[in-house]
Amino acid sequence: MTTTAHEAIKADVEANDVVLFMKGTSQMPQCGFSAKVAGVLNYMGVAYKDVNVLADDAIRDGIKTYSDWPTIPQLYVKGEFVGGCDIIVEMTLSGELDEMLTKSGVAFDADAASKIREANQPA
Repeated sequence: MTTTAHEAIKADVEANDVVLFMKGTSQMPQCGFSAKVAGVLNYMGVAYKDVNVLADDAIRDGIKTYSDWPTIPQLYVKGEFVGGCDIIVEMTLSGELDEMLTKSGVAFDADAASKIREANQPA
């Protein structure tokens, strides 16, 4: 990873309470996994910075080194790497994401989070 990419990633992670490194943007995701995580955050009303890794090869490759995680999207909350799509979905459905956001002082719509869980209950 280039020093410039590392510095840019670190700056985004440190300057924002919630950052999603994704393919595309929150309004126009370019992959299903990125769309799923952005959709969860948007529905829950979480304010976050989206970083389009497709716009910069150094960032796309660098974020994988920075987190030591091989896939994108990647979510950071208060400087801490949370995980990728599968982990975020699991945390949303279990209520762990709500707990993490609450402990971190990040505002979100708890009713929307509950609706996600209700809609995904086994039949």
